[in-house]
Amino acid sequence: MAPVSIFKHGADEEKAETARLSSFVGAIAIGDLVKSTLGPKGMDKILMSGAKGATVTVTNDGATILKAIGVDNPAAKVLVDMSKVQDDEVGDGTTSVTVLAAELLREAELLIAKKIHPQTIISGWRKATQTARDALREAAVDHSNDATRFQEDLLNIARTTLSSKLLTHHKDHFAQLAVNAVMRLKGSGNLDAIHIIKKLGGSLTDSYLDEGFLLDKKIGVNQPKRLENANILIANTGMDTDKIKVFGSRVRVDSMAKVADIELAEKEKMKEKVDRILKHGINCFINRQLIYNYPEQLFAQAGVMAIEHADFAGVERLALVTGGEITSTFDHPELVKLGRCKLIEEVMIGEDTLIHFSGVAMGTTRTHMLRFWTRHTQYLAGCSEMLMAKVVTDLANRTPGKEAVAMESFAKALRMLPTIIADNAGYDSADLVAQLRAAHQENKTTFGLSDFVSRPLLCRPAFTLFCPTSVSSQVRVTETSQCQQTEVTQPD
Repeated sequence: MAPVSIFKHGADEEKAETARLSSFVGAIAIGDLVKSTLGPKGMDKILMSGAKGATVTVTNDGATILKAIGVDNPAAKVLVDMSKVQDDEVGDGTTSVTVLAAELLREAELLIAKKIHPQTIISGWRKATQTARDALREAAVDHSNDATRFQEDLLNIARTTLSSKLLTHHKDHFAQLAVNAVMRLKGSGNLDAIHIIKKLGGSLTDSYLDEGFLLDKKIGVNQPKRLENANILIANTGMDTDKIKVFGSRVRVDSMAKVADIELAEKEKMKEKVDRILKHGINCFINRQLIYNYPEQLFAQAGVMAIEHADFAGVERLALVTGGEITSTFDHPELVKLGRCKLIEEVMIGEDTLIHFSGVAMGTTRTHMLRFWTRHTQYLAGCSEMLMAKVVTDLANRTPGKEAVAMESFAKALRMLPTIIADNAGYDSADLVAQLRAAHQENKTTFGLSDFVSRPLLCRPAFTLFCPTSVSSQVRVTETSQCQQTEVTQPD
């Protein structure tokens, strides 16, 4: 019988070595694309779509770059998805994990060429991973019992994460903001109590940490703009029953007067609902959904501040910090837990008006106000990678068989990260990494690249890449140096 094809007409099929080589090449290309952005001196990339009216993005964030390009190589897609998971779960390290994975695959290609079976490589790498993880845990230092040293540790960590971002020139200011917010959580670890609001205008240094809670919404017309000792009812309920559903239903009447009677009945139903809400003894009502004109008038007549269409995340965070609960029914006021705060008032930030809640029940809440915001262990660069590489190499020296070769390749891939960081900064990477490796062999496990730097940075030329996107357009990826020197663009 003739072979049966299960693929669509015109589909490409790759087998054996061809398929394996294609996967290697695709994944390594992804790593090469983002590795020049790695480290505090990594270069920015300008992402410009070829579609009409497209925007231009300047970033050195690996996740942002990989989201903007379209790939059709299965292995490359795995690396792109991995960076997205890293960004969602951790929020940092997207470039590092992508580059490390690409370097591991580069080493795997060489091992496969030496006729080492993939399962042997996997087995060796799993043992190497466990050894490297154990070494990191042993090297960790805990200063949580010393408040001063613990805060300094947090500041160092925050500065490190900001060193390669667009905020690098203001990293001390933003590191202090972040650490102050976390320290005021008093060990609760509930990051939902920290609210970040972004407003254009001003400079980066105008960003500040507010002691209360800011809600980016408006207070209803003719309602009080300032409340002291507020009792807050937080709800997720429809307030639109005052509007007759004429267009979605069929109503038969023999006169226009009966239509007016139906509208009046609807208004009475809404008035009853508002009366039930007011029986809770509140002076502030915040609803997840819209509050229409008639209920807004009723709240204004009762002297109640009403805030409509608060986003779901904002409502949940507000319930958390004010000590209230979100409710949808109002027949039993005694079962409803109200939120409370000492003062609610409108404040102006830039050109926008926001609602400020101060003296909230959860005293640990803090709001970060970032101005001119863009979406874009504390050891020195290369320290942890070289530490792991050393223990993996030691394990390989004690391991018989082909797994030792795989472990050596794992260690080599780890050492590539400080090499790339040094290259991006314009240093002699071979010399620096050799010195760093020698220091770790002498058990100087806290040494990093900066301990051996003794000369100014060298600038690298910029270059341009063209990457197809998933919408059949093109993204122009231009790499720009952060050094103050004339850039040189290499010819195609």
